[in-house]
Amino acid sequence: MNGGPLKVCRPVLARCARHTVALAVLAAVLSACGVSQITSPFRSKEKRQDWEPVVSEARLLEAARGDTSGQVSVESAITSCPRFSVWPRDRLLTVYDVGRVGDGLAIQYRGELTKTARECQIQPNHVTVKYGFAGRVLLGPRGRPGPVRMPVKIHLTDRERNIISTQTMTIDVTIPADNPVGYFSAVRETSFPLAPGVPPGDYKLFIAFDRSAPGTG
Repeated sequence: MNGGPLKVCRPVLARCARHTVALAVLAAVLSACGVSQITSPFRSKEKRQDWEPVVSEARLLEAARGDTSGQVSVESAITSCPRFSVWPRDRLLTVYDVGRVGDGLAIQYRGELTKTARECQIQPNHVTVKYGFAGRVLLGPRGRPGPVRMPVKIHLTDRERNIISTQTMTIDVTIPADNPVGYFSAVRETSFPLAPGVPPGDYKLFIAFDRSAPGTG
């Protein structure tokens, strides 16, 4: 045989080896991109014609479940898109027995807003913002497992943080019988006109727990 088949196979094996290495490198790069897409800040889509939103309840819920710090996680600044964050001092909401606000032994539930995200689509005269938030509800000494309803507000403000409009909603959370913590997430969308000469980045969206209900603090 004079080594004929071996001589033929050697270059083929070399090409296969290079091809295998290239595939391995490509797989590693794609894997890294996938991780980056999940964990990095959500990005604005205003430069794309086919807007494909990436903010989802599932992603936010996963982020809330994996976070034990209780800190608000706000995406990095994108100047062309309105920011979305938690209204100062309204990240927490404590529900007490009626007539016992402030009594630590009378706490039924305590809600925490822990995650926010947003993306937007900008048109010449208006902007559409898809925003999401997530958090948790902790069972207090006077609380019971089961469904809990937490009231929240969404404020749209100008550059000086003057409130332009407010939307109210309720978030339904279930605290399981075998765990004193229930998690929640929600995604909503809002559109508003742009004032002449005012860039979209000058507007801001805020989420806040609604403290006006009886027995809350």
